[in-house]
Amino acid sequence: MSMAIWLTENSKIIVQGITGSEGTKHGRRMLKAGAKVVGGVNARKAGQSVDFDGTELKVYGTVAEAMAETGADVSVVFVPPKFTKDAVVEAIDAEIPLCVVITEGIPVHDSAYFWAYAESKRAASPGSTGTRIVGPNCPGIASPGASNAGIIPADITTPGRIGLVSKSGTLTYQMMYELRDIGFSTCVGIGGDPIIGTTHIDALKAFQDDPNTDAIVMIGEIGGDAEERAAAFIEQNVTKPVVGYVAGFTAPEGKTMGHAGAIVSGSAGTAQAKKEALEKVGVRVGKTPSETARLMRDIMKNL
Repeated sequence: MSMAIWLTENSKIIVQGITGSEGTKHGRRMLKAGAKVVGGVNARKAGQSVDFDGTELKVYGTVAEAMAETGADVSVVFVPPKFTKDAVVEAIDAEIPLCVVITEGIPVHDSAYFWAYAESKRAASPGSTGTRIVGPNCPGIASPGASNAGIIPADITTPGRIGLVSKSGTLTYQMMYELRDIGFSTCVGIGGDPIIGTTHIDALKAFQDDPNTDAIVMIGEIGGDAEERAAAFIEQNVTKPVVGYVAGFTAPEGKTMGHAGAIVSGSAGTAQAKKEALEKVGVRVGKTPSETARLMRDIMKNL
């Protein structure tokens, strides 16, 4: 069995918002994919249970209560945007190791608040890893053949030794599918909002340290300087081969595109500038997702 980063076959998952339509749909899907979904949280429906195709899952009043009773170490958040800040703060207070925030449309101020709160809690407890937040506005994490936390389809790829980190949900799925015959250790969708809990660099470091990941695909998009910062990190810290793709080569300058974080000003944040920064440190960058997959295919053949 290939290993994974952050999410393994032993991960025990709770769903915050398990009784809502998205929480129910994707909770059921995660369970069917083989993930260990062990319960859910909804303060208004505490003590009830939900039936996921014959598996009864208890609904708890708080994350702390769910963790105490089930041993959960992962929470996946499917709550409406206006309640998400409180849900994530509750998860951080309970000290759950991994909190995957799927919800989109969260005010940037709220994301900034819970990110800073998580960092402050970690700083206050030296030696503690605190709560890792993935997202918001992301598809989650999939470790094929092991576990699935979020909305990534479970049947589009196979277990293998490629690590994938991506800002874009749909491009995550496309890359997983294109390289399905080689397979992935873990696929991490970090989300495209201006403030996210886990960055390209966090995932690159984890994949570099993972003995079961041989090469890394990194998908970025226009806007900000995350990919340029990732390039600097790769130059100093990553010895494994990395291929990249930057979405938005044809995007008009100065226009916000899709994700809230994808805005270009001058040459900063353009796909071309990001491509050049990555290539300068030895990352091979495809002009299309399919070309990027071919570059990775070539690398894996020669490893």
